[in-house]
Amino acid sequence: MPGGGMGGGMGGGGGRGGGDLKLAPGQKPDVRRVLGLFRPYRGTLAAVLSLIVLAAAAGVVSPFLIREIVDVALPEQRADVLAWSVGGLIAVTVVASALGVTQSMLSARVGQSVMHDLRVAVYSHLQRMGLGFFTRTRTGEIQSRIFSDIGSMQSVVTSVMTQIVSSGAGVAMALVAMIAMDWRLTLFSLIALPFAVWMNRRVGRRRRTIVRTRQEKAADLSAGIQESLSVSGILLGVTMGRVETLSSAFADDSRELADLEVRSQMAGRWQMAVFTTIMSLFPALTYFLGGHLLFADPDGSGITIGTLVAFIALQSSLFPQINGLLRVATQVNSSLALFTRVFEYLDAPILIADADGAISLDPARVRGEIRFEDVTFAYPGAEEPALAHLDLVVPAGKHTALVGATGSGKTTTGYLMARLYEPTDGRIILDGHDLREITLSSLAASIGVVTQETYLLHATIAENLRFARPEASDEELVAACRIAQIHDHIVALPDGYATVVGERGYRFSGGEKQRLALARTILRDPPVLLLDEATSALDVATERAMSGALDAVARGRTTVSIAHRLSTVRHADQIVVMERGRIVERGTYEELLARGGVFAELARQDAREDQQDARRDEPSPGPAGPDPGAR
Repeated sequence: MPGGGMGGGMGGGGGRGGGDLKLAPGQKPDVRRVLGLFRPYRGTLAAVLSLIVLAAAAGVVSPFLIREIVDVALPEQRADVLAWSVGGLIAVTVVASALGVTQSMLSARVGQSVMHDLRVAVYSHLQRMGLGFFTRTRTGEIQSRIFSDIGSMQSVVTSVMTQIVSSGAGVAMALVAMIAMDWRLTLFSLIALPFAVWMNRRVGRRRRTIVRTRQEKAADLSAGIQESLSVSGILLGVTMGRVETLSSAFADDSRELADLEVRSQMAGRWQMAVFTTIMSLFPALTYFLGGHLLFADPDGSGITIGTLVAFIALQSSLFPQINGLLRVATQVNSSLALFTRVFEYLDAPILIADADGAISLDPARVRGEIRFEDVTFAYPGAEEPALAHLDLVVPAGKHTALVGATGSGKTTTGYLMARLYEPTDGRIILDGHDLREITLSSLAASIGVVTQETYLLHATIAENLRFARPEASDEELVAACRIAQIHDHIVALPDGYATVVGERGYRFSGGEKQRLALARTILRDPPVLLLDEATSALDVATERAMSGALDAVARGRTTVSIAHRLSTVRHADQIVVMERGRIVERGTYEELLARGGVFAELARQDAREDQQDARRDEPSPGPAGPDPGAR
C-alpha cells in the first residue's frame, strides 16, 4: 500500500515507534547482560548444571560397558560380566532419563522466571516513561516488544541455555572418553570441527540481521492491527471507504512477514546440511581407519574390536551433540536481536522521575497555590516553544480558567501543572515546593485531572470508578456519580453499576463518558482539580446542570478549568487569556468583556457558535401541505 503499509495507512504514527531506540550500526548487544538475567537464580542453575554433568557422565559409561561385552563377556563366555554389563546399561538409561526430566523441570522454572522478570521490568519501565514517549510511539509497537519479542525469546531462556550446557558437557565427556580409548581416532573425528565453527558464526550473523528485520515488520503489523481493528479504526476505515485498501495492505505486510519467517528458518540450512552429511560419513571412515590400525597391530595391544565398536558408539553420540550445539549457538546468535530490542526499551531514559530526596505531600494538607515562574516549554522537534516566559499565579482555593484559541498553550499549561511534562526553563511551584521536588505519587494524589480525551477501561462502571480509589464504598460511588449527573442514567441500565462499558467506553456517548470520568476524579477528592475541556461533549442543558454541581465540588479547593466554551467559566475567580504560549489578558469575566480585547472577541465568537448550535437544534417544520396554486 502506498504510504507504508498498515502503519502508514491508518495513522502514520511518525514511522516506526521505536525508531529512536536502536543500537548504532555495528554495535552488538552485551552478552554478559543477557547472562545477568539469570543471576537471581544461581542456586537453581547450579543444581541444573550438576544434573547435566551427571547425565553426561552417565552417557559415556555405556560405551565402556559395550566394550566389556564385546571384548570380554562374549569371547570368553563370561555370564557374570555379561549380566552386570547389561544391568549397567539398563541402570544408566533409567538414571539418565530421571536426571533429564528433573533437569527439564528446573530449567523451565528458571526460564519462565526470567521471562516474568523481563516482562515486568519492561512494563514497569514504560509506565514511568512519561507522556512524551507515548505520543511518539505506537501502541502496537510497544505491545510487539512486550509480547512478540519477549515471547520469541522464550525458547532461548527456557531450554536453549540448558541445551548448550548439556550438549557442551556431553561433548566434553565424550571427548575425554574417546581420547582414553584412542587418541588417533579422536583427532581424526575432529578434522571438520574448525570448518563447522566458522560456518556457524557466519550463519549466525545472517540470521541475526534477518530476525531483527522480521521483528520490526511484525511490530509494524501489530501496530497496524491495533490501529485499524480498534473501534476508532473501524469507524475511520468504513467511513473513509478504505476497508478494501486496508485489507490489501495487511495482506502485503503479512506476505512480507511470511517471507521473512521463511528466510529466517532457512538461513544456513544448506551449510548445516553439508556439515551433517560429512559428519554422517565419519563412522564409516572411522571403521576404515580403525580397521587398518587393527590390521597393523594384530595382537590387539593398541586397539581392539570392542574398542572400535565402543568408539563408534561414542562418536555417534558426539556428532549429534556437536551439531546440536552449533545449531543452538546459531539460534542464540540470532536471538540476540530480540534481546537488543527489549534492552532498547529498558535503556530508554526516564525523563520524569522522583528526584533524590523528593518529599511526599499529604493531600489533606495541600492548600493548592500553584505558581509558574518564567516557564518556557517546547515540544521535541518543534520550531517554536509552546509556552514562552509564562508567569502565572493560581490562588489556593480559587477557580482559575485558562482560555484562548486552539494552539494558544492552554492544555500544555495543564500538562505541566500535572507534571506530565517538565518545563524547558523556569519552574512550577505547589505550596512553595518545586514540582520536581515532590514525589510523583503524592503529586498525582494532590492534583486530579479530567482531560478532554476520556479513557475508560473495558470493565464495569464500578471497576472504572474504583480505579481511582479501590477501597471506595458503594455509597461513595453513588455520591460521586450524583455530583457528576450520571447516577440516574446508570441505575436505569439493566446491570446498573455492573454494566461493562466496552472498549474505551464506546457503549456510552461522549457526554456520558465525560461524566463518568468526572465522577472518577471526584471520588479521589483531590485538593487541586484540573478540568481540561471536561464538559466539551455535554449538551448545554446537561452542562448547566453539572456546572452547579461542579461549583459545589470546587468550593474550598483549587480548580483550574481549560475551556473552549466561555459560558462554563463565567463565574471563575480569575480568567487567564492565552495566545501563542503567552498570557495576553487576565481578570474576571465582566472585567475582560469591558476591556474589549482578545477575550471580548472570543466571547463574540462563542456567542455566534451558540446561536448556530441553537438553530441546528430547533425542530424542523413539518411537511408542507399542498400549494393551492400548484397543479
